[in-house]
Amino acid sequence: MTFPVIGVVGGGQLARMMVPAAAALGIDIRVLAEAPGISATQVTGNTVVGDYKDLPTLQRFAQGLSAMTFDHEHVPAEHLQALVTEGVNVQPGPAALIHAQDKLVMRAAVDRLGLPNPEWSAVGTVEELVAFGERIGWPVVLKTPRGGYDGKGVRILDDPAAAMAATDWFTGTNLLAEQKVAFSRELSALIARSPSGETRAWPIAHSIQVHGVCDEVIAPAQNLDPSTTAAATEAAIELAEQLGVTGVMAVELFETPGQGPGFLINELAMRPHNSGHWTMDGAVTGQFEQHLRAVLDLPLGSTEKHGAGTIMKNYLGGSNQDLFSAYPRALAADPSAKIHGYGKSVRPGRKIGHVNVTAASPEALDDARASATRVADIISGTVNTKDVQ
Repeated sequence: MTFPVIGVVGGGQLARMMVPAAAALGIDIRVLAEAPGISATQVTGNTVVGDYKDLPTLQRFAQGLSAMTFDHEHVPAEHLQALVTEGVNVQPGPAALIHAQDKLVMRAAVDRLGLPNPEWSAVGTVEELVAFGERIGWPVVLKTPRGGYDGKGVRILDDPAAAMAATDWFTGTNLLAEQKVAFSRELSALIARSPSGETRAWPIAHSIQVHGVCDEVIAPAQNLDPSTTAAATEAAIELAEQLGVTGVMAVELFETPGQGPGFLINELAMRPHNSGHWTMDGAVTGQFEQHLRAVLDLPLGSTEKHGAGTIMKNYLGGSNQDLFSAYPRALAADPSAKIHGYGKSVRPGRKIGHVNVTAASPEALDDARASATRVADIISGTVNTKDVQ
């Protein structure tokens, strides 16, 4: 019997969570990790340590792969194009991935497709930034087009004086300036698309950010206007189709009730995403299995939710260094909770795992949310485990 080998560039928690999904399907995962001993390397022996920014390293890694995919979006586009030219099956391909790598390219594509975009502009100087703010109104959001995540590479500028103080951000390349959107909440439209064009969408989720980092996800988003649900799902599918996306893509949205279709597009991620972790226990097909199916152009799985909905709660590094010592009380606090640890060392503010709790009925969603928070807090040390009965 011959089963495919999928290469994952990047050894973080996303690659780690692809491994059990691959094992269930009999698929082998090969990981190109940035360093030995990091998250994904702990759960698979098929690991290569190397620099993803080095083309010869990528070429050696690609030998014998059925498909190459990603834990992150930072591989140079020119390297990916070279691999495609050599016949490597790269999913998603560089022509699609550039829209997740470069926010200026993404904004232009959203405009081109006529989808709801915030006001934005490429700015190369402080003077251009100030002119943008004067035109659309303050405050303004300044972003680095590449490399930002979890609130990094983002700066809120309240007035021209704050903009003038941002001169250190200008290094000869354009930055992205956007209007600061007045939104009611952040949403995530998660979809998968295969190379043959099949698409599947999960329910729209409500993503809650704390200090620029995803803290909690409620899926499906509660009390969301059905027309907004439909329009956001359609927009995500159109983006995937028109940009040639393959695999899982998350479209981060700002909900703007009463304005247009009720949302604006924030950012794209072309890989499994934090806002989709709830699907691991809350949907018929989780995002990691679905990503692998899509990468191999297999039929996609059902995205129907389990129960009334699922709460995903991240836990960050806190006062508890010995995470496993908290497991007995954390698991006893809610036997239905599912804990997913990332095998990372504990540092303050670092994502080190998440908890999923699925509610059987709509009336149980509030209890599920409280339970997910309680379990996560016990593990991180936010609450004293001795005080938990």
